[in-house]
Amino acid sequence: MEQCDVVIIGAGFSGLYAVHHLGGNYSVICFEAGDGVGGTWYWNRYPGARVDIESLQYSYGFDDPLQQEWQWPEYFSAQPDLERYANHVADRFGLRKHIRLSNPVVSMRFDEADGRWHVHGAKGDHVSCRFVIAATGALYAKHMPNWPGLESYKGRILHTTEWPREGVDFAGKRVGLVGTGSTAIQLAPVLAEEAGHLHVFQRTPAFSIPSGNRPMDAEYEQAWKSNYAERRKRASDLWGATLIEPTCKDSIHDVTPEDRERLLEEAWNSRNAFQLLLSFPDIMTDLAANKYVADFARRKIRAIVKDPEVAERLCPKDYPFGAKRLCVDTDYFQIYNRDNVTLVDVKDRPIMAFTPEGLETTDATYELDLIVMATGFDAITGSLSRIDVAGLGGVKLAERWRDGPTTYLGSMVASFPNFFMIHGPLTPAAQAHMIVSAEWQVNWVTDMIGDLDRAGLERIETTEAAEQEWAREVEDVSHATIHRLANSWYNGANIEGKPKNFMVYVGGFPRYRQHCVDSVAKGYEGFVRS
Repeated sequence: MEQCDVVIIGAGFSGLYAVHHLGGNYSVICFEAGDGVGGTWYWNRYPGARVDIESLQYSYGFDDPLQQEWQWPEYFSAQPDLERYANHVADRFGLRKHIRLSNPVVSMRFDEADGRWHVHGAKGDHVSCRFVIAATGALYAKHMPNWPGLESYKGRILHTTEWPREGVDFAGKRVGLVGTGSTAIQLAPVLAEEAGHLHVFQRTPAFSIPSGNRPMDAEYEQAWKSNYAERRKRASDLWGATLIEPTCKDSIHDVTPEDRERLLEEAWNSRNAFQLLLSFPDIMTDLAANKYVADFARRKIRAIVKDPEVAERLCPKDYPFGAKRLCVDTDYFQIYNRDNVTLVDVKDRPIMAFTPEGLETTDATYELDLIVMATGFDAITGSLSRIDVAGLGGVKLAERWRDGPTTYLGSMVASFPNFFMIHGPLTPAAQAHMIVSAEWQVNWVTDMIGDLDRAGLERIETTEAAEQEWAREVEDVSHATIHRLANSWYNGANIEGKPKNFMVYVGGFPRYRQHCVDSVAKGYEGFVRS
């Protein structure tokens, strides 16, 4: 058995920063399931994978020389560049000595006698530590539908989270793409170009907006680098911790129809991925305001897709614009004008099974050489629930979360002392800039550990009463937005049998941050230290 101060689970962008920030003052061991660093950008290497926040923002802000020296080739960088960046950070700051690759954590338990966590890795490691920081990612645990006949299929099945590094040859092949979420929308245009024929199996159509990606402009890059600190500060004070502000400060109801259409058109063509979502300040809180934007987006789909019947099937009608994860694309809707692409609507005629030749729905069979599963993730809770985590009295984390996740500030769970989560359930997670908010959360947790040491204390935990108070805050802010009107991975509705609970804090990053700051300022309100 080894001993250290802190075990960090995951070497994605959050985990790497945690290793860097804590590694100077504490002994740290980081377990990582993959054979390389980068988290999301290690696992999701499917063709077309690309960040949807400008790379000059979607990057670390903790080290100015790093900010100044790194050059992004595009406004919205592709997976290989993001993975290369993660490796550069690991090398530049000497983080690899702390990281154990291809070694996922399989179990961990809190020993009440010695007040330490005992963490077990897949390779037989047994580490005793004071604190555990889970940087396991909100979107890591893959979801695979439980359709019968999987073993009988004679072709090749790929899940987008486990894409082979050597790539895949689709030339001339009959390809089935299952799913039309963010991943599929990035991947589909590449498959349409390469495949002999592409069948896209759609259960729920998605709103998607053009990314506006293009090569990085040198003057734009220099403008950011000349004033990075002030731009980072401004971004962190905005709702999504990203420097995108409303096009218009007036309600969408208070402008003329002509001005409304002009401003929405400008946002659509802004070449700034989420500008349409932020074109007016009341889009996410007022259903009538949202309808203007949803109708505008549907008109865009109908204008792009030449077949009216196909266009109509691609138009979301069951949920508001932005209530589910808003997708960003490069010529996605245009692929349905190609002769080698077929949209298969499986909402009313669902997929029933794999067959030896392909897929079977309730009314047809499809012969396919390859099937690509873009079926998403058991989001927010899945990555931790799949680890055997035992707290006080042997209580299991998966059992505590059986009816939905409970946390205080998304950071701690009652009965699990000295166990912290970054981007845990009921944090802003994917509704805020993941790197900016992760850096802040890691700093906050590190300060709490330091306060504990300075006070001569050994343990920090939260209570069920504090969890209930935070649950009310999460629920209250979700009901103030249109997010409550959609089924999505935000509330677990994408996983059959998973309790339907809203798992993301949508009150905005500044409000979340203030709650965390206030809890400490009020004598660690909601926490128990001993």
